[in-house]
Amino acid sequence: MSFRIYRNLAVTTRVQPCSRDGFSSDREVFGGCRIVREHDDRCGGPQFRNRKGRGPFRARMHGDYQGQRPWRRGGPTGGRGGFGPNPRSRFEDDDGDCVMGADKQDGAAQRRYNPYGRPGRHGDGHFDRDRRGGGGPAYRGGGPAGPGGGPGAGDRAGNNKMGGWFKIVIPYGKKYDRKWLLTALQNLCPMPFTPVKFSTEGHRALFYVEDASTANALAKVSRKITDTEGYKVIVFSNPCAPPIVDLKPEEIESLKQCMSKRFEGSQQALDLSSIRSDPDLLSQNAEIILNRRHCMLAVLKIIEENIPELVSLNLSNNKLFKLDDMADLASKAPNLKILNLSHNELRTERELDRVKGAKLVELWLNHNPLCDAFKDHPTYISAIRERFPRLLKLDGHDLPPPIGFDVEAPTVIPPCKGSYFGTDDIKILILRFLQQYFSVYDSGDRQPLLDAYHDGASFSLCMPVSVQNPSRCSLGEYQKDNRNLKRLKDPTTRFRLLKHTRLNVVAFLNELPKTQHDTACFNVDVNTYTNTLLSFTVTGVFKEVDGKSRDSVRAFARVFIAVPAGNSGLCIVNDELFLRNATTEEIRKAFAAPAPTPSSSPVPTLSAPQQEMLNTFSLKSGMNLEWSQKCLQDNEWDFDRAAQIFTQMKAQGKIPDVAFIK
Repeated sequence: MSFRIYRNLAVTTRVQPCSRDGFSSDREVFGGCRIVREHDDRCGGPQFRNRKGRGPFRARMHGDYQGQRPWRRGGPTGGRGGFGPNPRSRFEDDDGDCVMGADKQDGAAQRRYNPYGRPGRHGDGHFDRDRRGGGGPAYRGGGPAGPGGGPGAGDRAGNNKMGGWFKIVIPYGKKYDRKWLLTALQNLCPMPFTPVKFSTEGHRALFYVEDASTANALAKVSRKITDTEGYKVIVFSNPCAPPIVDLKPEEIESLKQCMSKRFEGSQQALDLSSIRSDPDLLSQNAEIILNRRHCMLAVLKIIEENIPELVSLNLSNNKLFKLDDMADLASKAPNLKILNLSHNELRTERELDRVKGAKLVELWLNHNPLCDAFKDHPTYISAIRERFPRLLKLDGHDLPPPIGFDVEAPTVIPPCKGSYFGTDDIKILILRFLQQYFSVYDSGDRQPLLDAYHDGASFSLCMPVSVQNPSRCSLGEYQKDNRNLKRLKDPTTRFRLLKHTRLNVVAFLNELPKTQHDTACFNVDVNTYTNTLLSFTVTGVFKEVDGKSRDSVRAFARVFIAVPAGNSGLCIVNDELFLRNATTEEIRKAFAAPAPTPSSSPVPTLSAPQQEMLNTFSLKSGMNLEWSQKCLQDNEWDFDRAAQIFTQMKAQGKIPDVAFIK
């Protein structure tokens, strides 16, 4: 028999007695469904009557009951709400939250509802409870069957493959004393738990636990605690991300004291197993959970500052499911030989790549999920030893000695070399060109750069692929001209962003922000040089001197391809500029010292006559002060003799061009 429920049809009728559902003959119905009276306004009160999916009207229309007879008390096994082979009365309740009503005004038993609000979507608590925990594998597939489970606790806990974190929420829990509430939960919960970050939000109390089975057990405590007012305490359990908790100074001090007690100086061994339940830390209310990044980093910092000679480290029983935060272990404890990671939650051997820099000879990984991922034991040993070639003992078992050459890899990175020019002549040529080019580029007018470019010259500007959102990037003003070939696939756009001919190139350069380059930090590398072609790369930093990004420091790399021009000049045929934001270190070093130009080179203290002679000689010879002083000193400050020698050497072409750069 099919029928339709009109939820908003306010019509009162009478129905005949129905022994199958236990209704009396004088039963009011509302739009085809029986009325259930609310206990108070906090669960199913008037404010919920028009809310979609609330109350008893929704329960009988839920899609899970399609194809079944919702009024049957008996039926196939694995059903919900009394559908099983042992049907119970609709008013039975193992938790004691539903009782037979004594009010017979309408000729029927009344239902007492939970005063704290419904933990599920359905008005019928009996159906709702069975949906949460007693559905069996044919329905949710989560948690042990039976009533009393939290809202979705079984399936949520079961689906959380890595254990993970769960938020435990107690509606209206703010009115309870914290100690009373946690004690009551612990007394009924079959599993011990440590509440993490207990707090209140609005009328709710909440805390976190890091275990699916513990969260499931807490959810089953729901409605089994009665407060002094006779109300039931509801417990919700939901999977969540790890809570963010910063270590306070007093917690760091407590952690130091705890690690000091767990350190064995004679063996240089530190035992941090199950540190989250250390009684000293718990007594100080210090929550040290090593699978949280800030806790692991704090431990590594303490090791680095106090026991860098550490040889053995035990991190077992800490629920570690990743080792990303231990990437610096080898540098913090360079002498580490023994590492115990047993009884954790590591799921793949790839996690060990984070710590493979450590020169381990003994490693413990037993009772981790990764140990079951190999087809046999030799494969397991091979995979671990691939990351730790010097390993002699694994999970307490001796391994055969490793085969290989015991060659120490160099640990000191060679210092970065400076500029590379190839020959002194090319060095002089490029340095003179760069000084002239960037002095014009950093001036107010870049139009004279027309003399530096070939008639058919090309120019392009490029930035990293990650710089794609102009509103979030300080390089946004350059974005419209970014010709990054990884990002641009349209050939028309690629061609448009390539500037052709020297007139277009210089016109574009004039549109770019005004700059000041730090020539002291320039690094030059010559890529190719022949008699007719020269290619070199210049890297360095500059800052903008006007506009909204004034004083912003940028890093750049510029590739010039040039051909000879005149007797001792260069003409650019291709120019590519790569821009990015400068790093913190580059900003710190930028403009730290004045540019070492020849004219500003330090000059030893001279007497007044010598200084006057030097200025006169530099003016008449055309050389800068450095070379003029060298010429006068070589000739014992004899002005006429120095002038004669200068004239002879200049006629013979023996004076380098760098001597005339001022």
